[in-house]
Amino acid sequence: MRVLFATCLLLLPTVGVAAERPNIVFMLSDDQAWNGLSVAMHPNVAGSKGDIHTPNLEKLAAQGMRFSAGYAPASVCSPTRISLMTGKSPAALHWTKAAPPETGHKLIEPRNIRSIPANETTIGDVLRKAGYATAHYGKWHISGGGPEKHGFDESDGDTGNENAYQFKDPNPVDIFGMADRAAAFMEKSSKATKPFFIQLSWNALHASENANQATLAKYERQLNGENRKRITTAAITEDLDTGVGRVMDAIERLGLTGTTYVIYMADNGAGGGKKVLAGGKGGVWEGGIRVPFIVRGPGVRPNSWCHTRVVGYDLFPTFCEWAAIAPGTLPKGIEGSSIASLLKNDGRGDVKRPCEELVFHFPHYQGDTPHSAIFLGELKLLHFYEDNHDELYDLSKDIGERNDLAAQRPAETKKLRERLDKYLAAVDAQFPTPNPNFDPNQPVEPKKRGGKNKPGKPATN
Repeated sequence: MRVLFATCLLLLPTVGVAAERPNIVFMLSDDQAWNGLSVAMHPNVAGSKGDIHTPNLEKLAAQGMRFSAGYAPASVCSPTRISLMTGKSPAALHWTKAAPPETGHKLIEPRNIRSIPANETTIGDVLRKAGYATAHYGKWHISGGGPEKHGFDESDGDTGNENAYQFKDPNPVDIFGMADRAAAFMEKSSKATKPFFIQLSWNALHASENANQATLAKYERQLNGENRKRITTAAITEDLDTGVGRVMDAIERLGLTGTTYVIYMADNGAGGGKKVLAGGKGGVWEGGIRVPFIVRGPGVRPNSWCHTRVVGYDLFPTFCEWAAIAPGTLPKGIEGSSIASLLKNDGRGDVKRPCEELVFHFPHYQGDTPHSAIFLGELKLLHFYEDNHDELYDLSKDIGERNDLAAQRPAETKKLRERLDKYLAAVDAQFPTPNPNFDPNQPVEPKKRGGKNKPGKPATN
């Protein structure tokens, strides 16, 4: 009896800690526009809501908080993914582009690391050390041996975009398989009285032609006359929403709704529709980096809004705060800061990052020339490296970035440019360099995958 009693005493604190710390389910979609859901992402911007039916994400938004100014760390895939894993900006990580470099331009693009280093501490490492069960399902796309080499107990392996194409109806791009694996992991972890962290890096919206046949048929009727890509994207988006619903149903079925945070965001933007957001994937205009961003969980008021600017790498310290991990024990170099207080305080307050400004660095060609952006308050400056010019926008009045204020407000333009240069130097960012073999008589057109859309033109997807 004495042995049994002692054993019970040893177990009680472990169970108590697990019960006190919330579970975390983080869902990351791929190439999804800010207005790509049937959920308005800004209460005062009519174009922030799309015409694709996403009822489960509508439900998630109604139960949680929408961030109208939620940003992916990068305008392309892999840099965002390594940033989310490490809490650092792509500029600091030296991974700022996913696709191979383009050649023949006035500037030569910098080289990327192309694989997460073994010495990087990931959110999986930190949470697993703190006693969480950890799983990563779906697209990894940052190499380094895959998730199980970087803090995850379970995963689908060292996967990339190719993983999407093998899965078709009735399991388009493995949406429903991923949802089922997540549900099984939740159940197993709950039975073991362990809090869990699951990252669902959905393959969708890649391989959109693999959408379920019934969903494709629906949008062929609904979007009759639209191009095929638009139809298949709509269909895979609705299939993805169905997968999100399956995950939410599993959380409810297991009785975990009151102890589980659910976060939904995209890895990069994909344009913003006619006359709403400029740019798209591969550019740090709003259409390339502003994304759907929704959080539901304990203490979050249903159907609430936050207009404070947040970025994906804020999630690393947020998850750690929820897990009761002391801030002083986090890895060095974390650039984000917890948004937990915003969630508790009905969206009010600020995010106290190490740097007040937010910087997005894309020293590459992908629909635009190499450029960077810096946010401070409601002002946003873009700097272009080919001709060394700056543009300035007031996002409080001009979310579509149509009215360049640089000439009208030279002092603020100069101040922001100096802060941009200072930040990029501090993180040892990489820059494009002059191409000695550039022939201006034989210009090479950038690939049409992003770039600024002039007023009145639809955003590029």
